Amino acid sequence: MTKRIKIGVAGAGVFGGYHCGKVAGLDGVDLTCVYDLDPEKALIQAKKHNVLAETDFDALLDRSDAVVIAAPAIAHYDLARRALSAGRHVFVEKPVALTLEEADELVALAVVQGLILQVGHQERYVAEAVGLFDRKSSPVKIDCVRHTSASGRCEDVSVVLDLMIHDIDLIRKLTGAEIKTLSAYGNSNAADAELTLDNGATVSLAASRRDGAPERRMTLVYEDGVIEFDFIKRAAENTTPSPLHACFDGEDAPLSFTDPLAYGAAAFAAAIAAGTAPQVTGADGRMALDWALRIEEAAGIEMASHQYKTPERRRA
Repeated sequence: MTKRIKIGVAGAGVFGGYHCGKVAGLDGVDLTCVYDLDPEKALIQAKKHNVLAETDFDALLDRSDAVVIAAPAIAHYDLARRALSAGRHVFVEKPVALTLEEADELVALAVVQGLILQVGHQERYVAEAVGLFDRKSSPVKIDCVRHTSASGRCEDVSVVLDLMIHDIDLIRKLTGAEIKTLSAYGNSNAADAELTLDNGATVSLAASRRDGAPERRMTLVYEDGVIEFDFIKRAAENTTPSPLHACFDGEDAPLSFTDPLAYGAAAFAAAIAAGTAPQVTGADGRMALDWALRIEEAAGIEMASHQYKTPERRRA
């Protein structure tokens, strides 16, 4: 009989609630408990799924083989470090950490412990399902826009680490290139960046969480045509000769396209069961963080979260 995987969720906010539902719906997986410093939030989510609520992270670790970390970004590093050190697999929402030093430590710790470290770049699954990564040639120009209205969530980090980092991860996957030149401007809630990559491609990034109309699109210009993908409508316009898989209907649509969060949870459980690397690794998260921090620095965006240290970190 195959052993069931026990997964706990750290963070009982809106997104943590989503993760609880996805984990609870997985075959061969038991949602063990929900952790949050706010006992009322933890209890609300725990009652929904008939599991325990915890305000002690160590108690969650004691009951779990793996942890999904959906707490505020300022807590990602500490919770992930503690979980990995305790021998638990980790799925941490983006950003993987707030500094490259912290990200490097988590990646190294996962390797030493022989554990899965997966990062929540869910848009990667949508792009892959559509076929954006299937082309052998790299785009020569990329334009990304990611706008949304104020939600009150994720404001412990800038819009670069909150929203733009999704497009950064996709660009890195699409091009495999590094930044040659970079200019950026903006503030913690709205930022723009212009990049030239070392393969000659140019990139334009715009992100805002103070716009009324949601917009999430990516335009990829190739030598033989243009692909424009709308991440909200899940629709593509393609003038290149290479076909895409954007027209999914009903039952024919893969989970990675219809529910990337659920797909990511299933991929995490599958990686644990098989002992294989996840589709979005800690190293992937670290590379996306590198670009995001460089854009923040170029734009002069400073967040108090960058200097955040928990009591546990100060004692380390």
